[in-house]
Amino acid sequence: MSEPALSIPVTSINITSLRASCSACSMHQLCLPMGLGESDMHRLDQIIGRRRKVPKDSLLYRMDDPFTNLYAIRLGHFKTFQVSAGGEQQITGFQMAGELLGMDAISTDRHHCDAVALEDSEVCEIPFPRLEELFGTIPTLLHHFHRMMSQEITREQSVMLLLGNMRAEQRFAAFLVNLSSRYAARGYAPHVFQLRMSREEIGNYLGLTIESISRLLSRFKKQGLLRVANREIEMLDPVRLKAIAAGTESCN
Repeated sequence: MSEPALSIPVTSINITSLRASCSACSMHQLCLPMGLGESDMHRLDQIIGRRRKVPKDSLLYRMDDPFTNLYAIRLGHFKTFQVSAGGEQQITGFQMAGELLGMDAISTDRHHCDAVALEDSEVCEIPFPRLEELFGTIPTLLHHFHRMMSQEITREQSVMLLLGNMRAEQRFAAFLVNLSSRYAARGYAPHVFQLRMSREEIGNYLGLTIESISRLLSRFKKQGLLRVANREIEMLDPVRLKAIAAGTESCN
């Protein structure tokens, strides 16, 4: 969704105020490699198109949209999903601040999924052709990008394992443990967090029904593993939750 129209002439807008300053962003250590020099950071700042606000439930891009930008999530949460020929939605991932959206389109120049904001969010637009130009002159940046792509592949492989071999309680425990570790990496409380997605969306992602998610929440709560207050989750026994996710302990 585009920014609201400004009532002042375009020529009077300070264009730098529309850009994200990577060096000043609280997420830059997750998005960008450590050790970039001041001049390299300045060059990277110059290619950031703008910060784009994406209201809750709004699309960032659709499946088959042409690929022009990567999107670094500055604030908020997103979900990505595909829609089958029968009109059924399959959620493929949940993304949060410090992560990149749009890498699915690099190989074909078309997006392979829809991306929707789960809450009022903000992204930094990164024109990919200009980013590729920097890769040739800033090897550290290219290496970091390869690392992020590798992490994305590993995450997708983990989801395949999750859906293929794990029991329902393992899937849900692994989902919570994964969220916890990602929040910890961002400096947030790792064991107390809000679920930005609905129970139905979690079930869709994990291949479970909404009833199964509700039963698992009740069971984990009864076993003293979680405190649940609406969408707020507190992990009371993270060690045991990790064991359940790994399949070395059962929740009966």
